[in-house]
This record gives sequence, structure tokens and C-alpha cells, in this order.
Amino acid sequence: MHPNPVFRTTSAADALAIARGRGFGTLSVNGAAGPLAAHIPFEMQEGAAYLHLARSNAIARATLPAPALLAVLGPDAYISPDWYGAADQVPTWNYVAVHLRGVLEPLPPEALRPHLERMSAQMEARLAPKQPWTIGKMSAEALMRMERMILPFRFVIEAVESTAKLGQNKTADQRAGAVAGLREAAFGMEAQQIARLMDGL
Repeated sequence: MHPNPVFRTTSAADALAIARGRGFGTLSVNGAAGPLAAHIPFEMQEGAAYLHLARSNAIARATLPAPALLAVLGPDAYISPDWYGAADQVPTWNYVAVHLRGVLEPLPPEALRPHLERMSAQMEARLAPKQPWTIGKMSAEALMRMERMILPFRFVIEAVESTAKLGQNKTADQRAGAVAGLREAAFGMEAQQIARLMDGL
């Protein structure tokens, strides 16, 4: 997380809403030979994130329960110093990120199917008016084969940290210049979303 407190004013509730809305992040735990990471979709409820991992994933084979970090990235974009319209500026990158710290623990096998049903229902709901896909569309044999390859886990959230680095340390005119630059000639993930967030400050 960025050390400047001006970029860290998002409430824990809003940070959790960002993580919930994104539903995808990087899960990290310490392994015997160093950090382990997996890029995972997840669903959140009651102070925890629920996820699944392939049985062969190094995290699934780690000693658990264990302290873990779930990093969730929002939009990001490069900011050119020319856009500020002021002297002695430097290039930077604006972004939104949420770090969830807690404990990763395995769940019993019978928790897998309800987790998969909840997560697919949440993701499919975002595709409305498309008719939602459900597990019931799979044959029993195919579903059993798939379920044998993955394991369910719960990530119990103990701390929430976030950064929304959106030019809060710049003047309103400098931010407006950066917003215009982003809208005209940007690159980076979801640069237009960063422009909208900055414009809303």
C-alpha cells in the first residue's frame, strides 16, 4: 500500500465493496522456498472470501491454516507529467488497490458445490439479461470429474488496507489536465475509469 495517507482514505467498507465487485485477485502465502501466489476468482460473505484451487496448486498443498494476503487490483493508468500543465512534475501511475490480510484455511469437500453455485450465480448475474449458466447444465459425470480436480478454501479477513492514488496531492487544475490527457491519449488498464474517478474528486 502507498505510504502517503492522502491516498489511503477509502473506508474499510468501501474497500471491501471494491474487492467484492472485482471478484478476482492474487492470493499469496509463504511457502517453504518463498512466497507462493495464485490468481483466483472469489466470492465474499460474512467477513470471508471463498475460493477454490486446483489440487496441484502449490498453495493447496501448503501447510494450512496459514496467514495470507489477497491483493485485489482495480483500474490503473500511466500519468504523463505534461498533462498537469505545471513545471517540475514527474511521471507516475494512478491506481486503485485493496489488500485483504487474514488466514487461509481449507474447507471440507462438501463445501465445494455450494461455493461453486454461489460464485457462478454472482458472476452470471452480471451478464443479465443473459439466461444464467448453472451447474445443473453439466452432466453428473462431468461435474464429478471437475470437482475431483479442485479444493474449497475460506480466507478469513482480519485486516483491510487500500490505496486509491488519484492525484489527490495535485491541484484541481492539474488533476483536470491529467483527466483530459487520459481521455485523449491513454494506455494502461481501464484508463478511462481512472479518468472518471479522478474527475469525481
